[in-house]
Amino acid sequence: MTKYIFSLMFIAIFSMAGAQSTAEIVFEEAVHDFGELPEGPKVNTAFKFKNTGAEPLIISNAKGSCGCTVPIWPKEPILPGEEGIIKVEYNTARRPGPFTKTVTITSNTSAGNTVLKIRGTVVKEAEEETMPVKEPLLMAPNN
Repeated sequence: MTKYIFSLMFIAIFSMAGAQSTAEIVFEEAVHDFGELPEGPKVNTAFKFKNTGAEPLIISNAKGSCGCTVPIWPKEPILPGEEGIIKVEYNTARRPGPFTKTVTITSNTSAGNTVLKIRGTVVKEAEEETMPVKEPLLMAPNN
């Protein structure tokens, strides 16, 4: 009976040790601040990461919080100890003012999801001032 209990404990310990062996993603930075940006162009940044786990890292999805934030992620597995990059593009067109957007990374890490953030302030383009043009009236006598 004692051997049976010892065997079960042995199996349980090794099962837990095996469950802890996963991929882990560690980013150099999880937030990127663009500062002030002119309204109109698309801007890009890259989030560098490393797989610090014992298993290959598989990123199954990366989703921006809106259509103006588009992530591009590696589709191939990242081996333990290897690095990768997730690129994020933000479209500033017609979006003046401060912004904070997120990108949710879904992977085979123990956490499952990791959230990256981009932020900044889009400065509205100055409108050209023009002299008002006086349109002639159709019924005016001096047209």
